[in-house]
Amino acid sequence: MGLHCCLGGTTLHTLKLAAIPSSSSSRFVFRPLSKTLTLHFLYRHSLPHRPPFPLLLRALSASAVEATTTKTIPKSSDEKAVKPQWKAAIDFKWIRDNKDAVANNIKNRNSNANLELVLELYEKMSNLQKEVERLRGERNAVANKMKGKLEPTERQKLIEEGKNLKEGLLALEEDLLKLTDDLQLEAQCIPNLTHPDVPIGGEDCSTIRKMVGSPREFSFPIKDHLQLGKELDLLDFDAASEVSGSKFYYLKNEAVMLEMGLVNWTLSEVMKKGFKPLTTPEIVRSSVVEKCGFQPRGTNTQVYSIEGSDQCLIGTAEIPVGGIHMDSILAESSLPLKYAAFSHCFRTEAGAAGAATRGLYRVHQFSKVEMFVICRPDESNFYHDELIKIEEELFSSLGLHYKTLDMASGDLGAPAYRKYDIEAWMPGLERFGEISSASNCTDYQSRRLGIRYRPSEPTSSSPKKGKSNLAPPQFVHTLNATACAVPRMIVCLLENYQQEDGSVIIPEPLRPFIGGLKQIAPKSR
Repeated sequence: MGLHCCLGGTTLHTLKLAAIPSSSSSRFVFRPLSKTLTLHFLYRHSLPHRPPFPLLLRALSASAVEATTTKTIPKSSDEKAVKPQWKAAIDFKWIRDNKDAVANNIKNRNSNANLELVLELYEKMSNLQKEVERLRGERNAVANKMKGKLEPTERQKLIEEGKNLKEGLLALEEDLLKLTDDLQLEAQCIPNLTHPDVPIGGEDCSTIRKMVGSPREFSFPIKDHLQLGKELDLLDFDAASEVSGSKFYYLKNEAVMLEMGLVNWTLSEVMKKGFKPLTTPEIVRSSVVEKCGFQPRGTNTQVYSIEGSDQCLIGTAEIPVGGIHMDSILAESSLPLKYAAFSHCFRTEAGAAGAATRGLYRVHQFSKVEMFVICRPDESNFYHDELIKIEEELFSSLGLHYKTLDMASGDLGAPAYRKYDIEAWMPGLERFGEISSASNCTDYQSRRLGIRYRPSEPTSSSPKKGKSNLAPPQFVHTLNATACAVPRMIVCLLENYQQEDGSVIIPEPLRPFIGGLKQIAPKSR
């Protein structure tokens, strides 16, 4: 159950709690923030083969090659223009030369990226760069002339000329810096390339890859998880609402054991597949959030950001795990790196309302086990298939009725090249609900995070004098997948395993992880 990603506008929820919005499939220019202490939210086997259009992947991805200090330029008493905190190495020339392909991808992704503005800014920047280089050349020529023997009048003339060139150059360099910042903010909105097999259109155009099981037939009236949770004394939304607000909850009694059991069972299963267990920081720098393809500031953001600092609460462990190897070069022999990270997740769930999101289905805080893979580019499609297979095996072993979807282009977040969702049948809600997702982000995140690897094969058997024969580093591919989003798994288990007497049966695989408990029975009054 991945976050919808965007480098877009955002709503702030402050420690006062005020709000910043973001779009699920595009990213926007950062909006100015209020001067209050604020928390914002994140709410997002065939043989391996190389993805098509590698150049477009390269052009639309970016590396964290240059960190810059945030700078604000006063516009008015309550408004400031924000400079990017980091710069992306985007191949603007390639985008310009392939603008039709890029424009079509932006359209298919339902992105708000403004390609025409990017190209306009790039042309202005290129022309200004040429003028800056011309003036630098003239300044250097004047400086060289000053080294020789000159008449006093000639020297004074060159001094004045050099002074004028310096002043003009400083003004142009300031304009160039601002133009470069504007270009960065716009260009970072361009989403990743889309896999050619991804269905084109909105969420309704997503296609079913697999359907597993069938809905259980009940001989008695079905209860939803809210009613079951109340009758079995497992959930308390009322007290949590008084303490924390809506969409918060207390787990009680066997529900606590069920959460712990789900987490431990999931970790034990994925560790068998070679995943290394982690717990992660749950507060991260906003720049890391952005480099992973999410936007902590904008309209309808799903990210809780802490105003007065550069930190955010995580909406998924994908973000802190992605940052572990930031700005590093890995040995090819160390790949793939496979992590299973447990964390609490925090999401604003901005815009979510209605009966379909009631109870545990959509909440502000929850526990999750997230799988994360770092691999060579030619292996990412293979590991994407492996991740979805692991998810399917987990849910099948719990006896769930579910379907796997190949999500349509308009439903993809900015980093995703392709995304599979798994939706399970929830009898009490009378519908399928998303319980997991698996995304291949290719090199979109690694280029921003600066994660590279060095191929083991040398570039040449006879390197030139003074040159190393080490192969140049290349960007890795990253993938993420939800192994267990606890609240929605509890929804599925309570609703699918309810009995006529009001009890709930515990699936056999989980029993060893919750003290051998076989069922949750009604409490004696």
